[in-house]
Amino acid sequence: MRILVIHGPNLNMLGSRKPEIYGTKTLAEIDSLLQKKAGELGVELESYQSNHEGYLIDFIQEKAKGAAGIIINPAALTHYGLSLRDALEDSSLPVIEVHLSDIQHREEFRKHSVIAPIARRQISGQGWQGYIAALETLTALLSEGKHEQPSR
Repeated sequence: MRILVIHGPNLNMLGSRKPEIYGTKTLAEIDSLLQKKAGELGVELESYQSNHEGYLIDFIQEKAKGAAGIIINPAALTHYGLSLRDALEDSSLPVIEVHLSDIQHREEFRKHSVIAPIARRQISGQGWQGYIAALETLTALLSEGKHEQPSR
């Protein structure tokens, strides 16, 4: 079973970007921890990061056919990335949305997610451990056969 892990804009700066909000782990460290957990769970991960919405969409469209699900931290695209949302929905794959910080307790504009209505779960405010929780959640959903899209 292959799972796509997608990291949105500015996540390449983790470790140095506002560590008081996003933590001190780099994206490479998070991806390494995810790979270790994936090995324990018996799943394969393919990670991708871009600062460009179109590249994220291209990745989804190119890789979705061979994948079982998607974990995504859309970063700033959370709030306005409608074309990203459409690509995720069009993939027909179960999606888990993850955020390092608790977006519900930040600036007003960060509280709304255009991705949440199509995601099976949103995990927010657990730091890098939220990615691990997302991987465990998605793996469990896929193992149980609960991969249908949420009702709108």
